[in-house]
Amino acid sequence: MSGQNNNFVIRLATTGEIPALRELIDQSVRVLQRGDYSAAQLDAALGTAYGVDTQLIADETYYAVEAITETGKKVLAACGGWSMRKTLYGSDHGPYRDNAMLDPARDAAKIRAFFVHPEWTRRGIASLILKTCEDAAYARGFRRFEMGATLTGVPMYAARGYARGEQIEVPLPNGMSLTVVRMAKTVA
Repeated sequence: MSGQNNNFVIRLATTGEIPALRELIDQSVRVLQRGDYSAAQLDAALGTAYGVDTQLIADETYYAVEAITETGKKVLAACGGWSMRKTLYGSDHGPYRDNAMLDPARDAAKIRAFFVHPEWTRRGIASLILKTCEDAAYARGFRRFEMGATLTGVPMYAARGYARGEQIEVPLPNGMSLTVVRMAKTVA
């Protein structure tokens, strides 16, 4: 799957991009989320609550967005995906993984692991990934979507029809926790 919107190309992420995805996630988290979480929370969350989930890449449900700079160079600007598995959030090393398959007739697809490079925010890239994920999950039979959204992401998801649910305190390895908000959306 690939698509283009202005200077952006969205396509499936590959295993060869994992180091670049990790770097993108680190930059996104440290810059864009510092207003909502402490540096200690972000340090502890990277690699557990935040990070690459290679199962999404293997399932072909994780997307990378390349931006075309003014000079014509392609750069990794964002990533995000959806899952047909029970895990709500977290990287390969997250403690709360459940790879059991979801039933589209009964379960909600999980919207997962959205990160935008700080230099590419406010250009519609996260919305492009979200629409791509919703369309792909819908094509697989899902009519409900849910996520564990960061405090930073809540306004964007709310603007796209997701309703706020309970707040979850995700335990971190340093004894702290990270607040995320369960959000959900149903489509016809």
